[in-house]
Amino acid sequence: MTLVEMVRALRDATKAEAAAVINRDGAVVAADLPPSVSQETFSIMCAAILGAGMTASTELRHAAPHRVVLESEDATVLILEVGRRAMLVLVVPPERHSAELDAIVARFVQAAARELD
Repeated sequence: MTLVEMVRALRDATKAEAAAVINRDGAVVAADLPPSVSQETFSIMCAAILGAGMTASTELRHAAPHRVVLESEDATVLILEVGRRAMLVLVVPPERHSAELDAIVARFVQAAARELD
């Protein structure tokens, strides 16, 4: 299964609105996003969010975060490390609790990390 197919399967399994694997520079590696979404803008901003979290944490002399969660009334955005050079971005409905997603996402992250390294 290709990484693109894995991202599509993850989106289906989690009932996500959007799913993408992005490298640290903000380039899309594989994505399944709605057609109205600019892949470039989406990926660059997600990389910036994770980068900002890392900078803020290290300034406080804490370990860099492995995961960033953004919650709004109508969506939850999860940004998680995938290997050393990439991240997974998953946009799910707010009623999907992270505990429900953890097992599915963990399997995906392990498989995707093998594909990327």
